[in-house]
Amino acid sequence: MKLPATSSFKAPVKFRMPTADNLVPIRLDIENEGQRYKDAFTWNPSDPDSEVVVFAKKTVRDLKLPPQFTTQIAQSIQSQLTEFRSYEGQDMYTAEKIVPIKLDLRVNHTLIRDQFLWDLNNYDSDPEEFARTFCKDLAIDDPEVGPAVAFAIREQLYEIAIQSVASAREIKISKKGRRGAEHMSASKAGGNALDLMKLFRFNSSIVRKRKEWEVYEPFVDILSNEEVDVLEAREERNTR
Repeated sequence: MKLPATSSFKAPVKFRMPTADNLVPIRLDIENEGQRYKDAFTWNPSDPDSEVVVFAKKTVRDLKLPPQFTTQIAQSIQSQLTEFRSYEGQDMYTAEKIVPIKLDLRVNHTLIRDQFLWDLNNYDSDPEEFARTFCKDLAIDDPEVGPAVAFAIREQLYEIAIQSVASAREIKISKKGRRGAEHMSASKAGGNALDLMKLFRFNSSIVRKRKEWEVYEPFVDILSNEEVDVLEAREERNTR
């Protein structure tokens, strides 16, 4: 199976998440009065903004957080939604289909590392379904791991989509003629795929060499309580 030619030109598409569901990855990390609330989830940008306040109030009530968290949660979600919507209607280039996705997660006692390829032009892709299959294949029982894997994928795809919008802007501003634009779209929008070929040491095939199978196979480890305590203490120090 050959990689797409990096010199090919693909017309821009309007910005959206390159997945079946156009969902925004939302990440919250809020601290107030000695209490901290962290969460990560997806949000439909088409939902009315009034749902944001409803969600914030319900979260504060269910988790028995201080009342001040309601405003902070709502503002953080709204800010991230506003940023996502600011890209809607803008052009983005997806000339290169294959991009690298990396996982480096700890969910409760489960530590996961992996890297794989994702087709950026497959708008039927489903990170949640991929995550369910991933957990099933690796016999991961913790029900919180699947959503965390899916979120990590969506978050990286979102960043790639934003970079594609920036590339389209630069191409439009350059005004160097059609030939120059085609060259730039391939080199900039395809940057992730080119980096990927270096990362995986590919020449013309995305099939891994047998000697590299072990290097790039998924790594899953179940940590002890003591190991989790050490990691959490380290993460707390890094946060400070």
